[in-house]
Amino acid sequence: MARPSKDDLRNAHGATVPDVLAPGLDVLFCGINPGLYSGHTGLHFARPGNRFWPALHASGFTPRLLSPAEQHLLPEWGLGITNLVARATARADELTAEELREGGAVLRRRLREYRPALLAVLGVTAYRQAFARPDARIGPRDETVGGTPVWVLPNPSGLNAHWSAEAIAEELARVRGRAAGIPGGRSAFD
Repeated sequence: MARPSKDDLRNAHGATVPDVLAPGLDVLFCGINPGLYSGHTGLHFARPGNRFWPALHASGFTPRLLSPAEQHLLPEWGLGITNLVARATARADELTAEELREGGAVLRRRLREYRPALLAVLGVTAYRQAFARPDARIGPRDETVGGTPVWVLPNPSGLNAHWSAEAIAEELARVRGRAAGIPGGRSAFD
């Protein structure tokens, strides 16, 4: 796939990326919102340099490194992807607090409908705003969203310099271990 031009990226502002969802997933990963690269391609975590796909594989969730174009394979391993806010932006800080709160309400409804075993939110700041949890930290939460247990993860964007790809993969491995321990959950492709 050819890299998008500056015009392509500019035109992707406000685009949406379809969810990768199925009933009864083991883990539903929830990003903040699509970036412009993802908005252009229609694929989650599509920008080169995003650490989601490599960390997902390094953590043991997938048997091999997937490309964003293979996101449709995730439900085979009990995994899915959605976003708090549907519209693509250049940076997550372009989103308003109201958009994040509204996205949290939409996510609650999706969780009640699809009933994943675990919700993994990729972005602690967005989680804090969407669910009015200003003290939330990376790790498992002692609460549910829409009846689903929650684990807050670091944002895998290359713009998040506070977390290395290895550290993100280690946190994802902890999530994988937790998902395997949830009744009805499995450890991905095992």
